Amino acid sequence: MKKIQVIVAEDQAMVLGALAALLETEPDIAVCGRAANGREALAAVGKLKPDVLVTDIEMPEMTGLTLAGEVRDRHPQTRVVILTTFARPGYLRRALDAGAKGYLLKDRPAAELAEAVRRVHRGLRVVDPDLAAEAWDSGPDPLSERERQILWRAGEGKSSGDIAGELHLSEGTVRNYLSEAISKLGASNRVEAARLARAKGWL
Repeated sequence: MKKIQVIVAEDQAMVLGALAALLETEPDIAVCGRAANGREALAAVGKLKPDVLVTDIEMPEMTGLTLAGEVRDRHPQTRVVILTTFARPGYLRRALDAGAKGYLLKDRPAAELAEAVRRVHRGLRVVDPDLAAEAWDSGPDPLSERERQILWRAGEGKSSGDIAGELHLSEGTVRNYLSEAISKLGASNRVEAARLARAKGWL
C-alpha cells in the first residue's frame, strides 16, 4: 500500500516533533519532511512533492495562509491542511480563499488529524464544525489586502512614516488607508482597529 506522503510545518520544535510522531503511528501515513517556517515548508513541498502539507498559521518567514496560497499556485498536487490554536472565523475564510482543503484546531482529538489528512487526500474538505458555523455568522472580512498590510504594521507599533517607507507609499496614502480601516471596523484609533481585526482573524 502506498502511504500518504505528508510534510508538517510548525515553528515550535516540540509541537512539530509531536505532530510528526503522531502521524507516523498511522499505518497509511508517512511524514516525508518537516519545516520550522513557511519558507522552509514551501521549499520542501517543491522538492518532495508530498500529497498533503499540514501547517500552522502563525510562523516566521511566511504565514500558513500565505503558504497555502503559494502551494495552491505552484504545487496544486499538494493539498493543504491548516492546524492552528486560533479559532478565528476570519482565519478560516482566508484559509479557504487561499486554497486550504482542511482547517482544524489543535485542541481536537489526535485521531481527527490523521482522518483529516486521509479525507483531504481523497479530495474532500475538512473544516472544524463549530468554527464553520461561527465563520458564516460573523460576516465577511471588510478589509482590502492593502488595508490589512498597513493595519498589521500599525498594530506592531510602526509609524505612518515607517509603513510608507516599507510599502513604497506616501505618508498621506498610508493615513488614508488607516482611516478607512478604522472606519470600517468602527474603532476609535489604529491600535483598537488592529486589535479588533486580529481578534476576528482578519490580520
